[in-house]
Amino acid sequence: MAVTWREVTPGRWDMGGVRRAAVAHRGALPAAGGLGLAPLSPQPCEGRSDQDVGRKGAGPELQRKLPKPGRGLESASGHLGGVWMPERHPLLYVKLLIQVGHEPMPPTLGTNVLGRKVLYLPSFFTYAKYIVQVDGKIGLFRGLSPRLMSNALSTVTRGSMKKVFPPDEIEQVSNKDDMKTSLKKVVKETSYEMMMQCVSRMLAHPLHVISMRCMVQFVGREAKYSGVLSSIGKIFKEEGLLGFFVGLIPHLLGDVVFLWGCNLLAHFINAYLVDDSVSDTPGGLGNDQNPGSQFSQALAIRSYTKFVMGIAVSMLTYPFLLVGDLMAVNNCGLQAGLPPYSPVFKSWIHCWKYLSVQGQLFRGSSLLFRRVSSGSCFALE
Repeated sequence: MAVTWREVTPGRWDMGGVRRAAVAHRGALPAAGGLGLAPLSPQPCEGRSDQDVGRKGAGPELQRKLPKPGRGLESASGHLGGVWMPERHPLLYVKLLIQVGHEPMPPTLGTNVLGRKVLYLPSFFTYAKYIVQVDGKIGLFRGLSPRLMSNALSTVTRGSMKKVFPPDEIEQVSNKDDMKTSLKKVVKETSYEMMMQCVSRMLAHPLHVISMRCMVQFVGREAKYSGVLSSIGKIFKEEGLLGFFVGLIPHLLGDVVFLWGCNLLAHFINAYLVDDSVSDTPGGLGNDQNPGSQFSQALAIRSYTKFVMGIAVSMLTYPFLLVGDLMAVNNCGLQAGLPPYSPVFKSWIHCWKYLSVQGQLFRGSSLLFRRVSSGSCFALE
């Protein structure tokens, strides 16, 4: 079955002794897109035939409950940052400030589920309340304009590519035996989605960089990047054309690993582990127009398999999102990208190794229960 899922120096504080349970998240869920990150929905991907077969034997009420086919490219693009709502901007804003290591409030003592005392950093809600106290409610939407433009450009790019390079017709896969031989189709569809995602990511990344830098100005209270056009001029003058694409490679790698990992894992699980014989009693969901209708539970299981795989793979690819965002603001003249907040990284691999040694590859992945890690080092105001 084809699957495609379509986001200790002055001013420094070091705390040791308590380890942090890192909970990965892409995008928030990719961000995913990133790895920004739109919430996933348990909708099927491009493999339509199994869905169609299940629908043909179901009554109208059941058809309305079954996930609609053909939504794969849209679902995956939502996870990778193609679909994004402005209401989510405060969440991504707080997430970015945590990613760069800005902790304006000290940790508090609490207990975990085992009753042990641990130090917890402020949650998203406490952090957002602090931003409101400093900048007002409008401050939660710092960097919104370039982010809107970035996502709009990404969406338009994907739509244009679909028209220029329309996907091939998807052949029918009607049973488990066929699914075992459909790997070529999965590879073909994933390659198509990867091409669209990479092109849209590259075109929209300059605006993503501007948005990141506008947001992290909160750390040092700078006003270097104030508008899209002026920011473009500053970046080009100081860093040249390559300045618009810092952090692009880890983002692209994260997108590619997510797409292939999610689609291939879901395909093999659906093809080899889901039993097609599991179903309700024939006729139990029938009606006058279709008295012999039968709903296979395997159809629903396969739909949610894709959803679960999207979550699992996004957890594994979160470090790519973190490294890409840190590189976008590193050594750009802003306090958040310079010591003592961050070393000046020579490359994204240098950044990855540094975070790995510090045990911070999943920093910012959890926004509610944020335990202080043994190697954490962050700035306090």
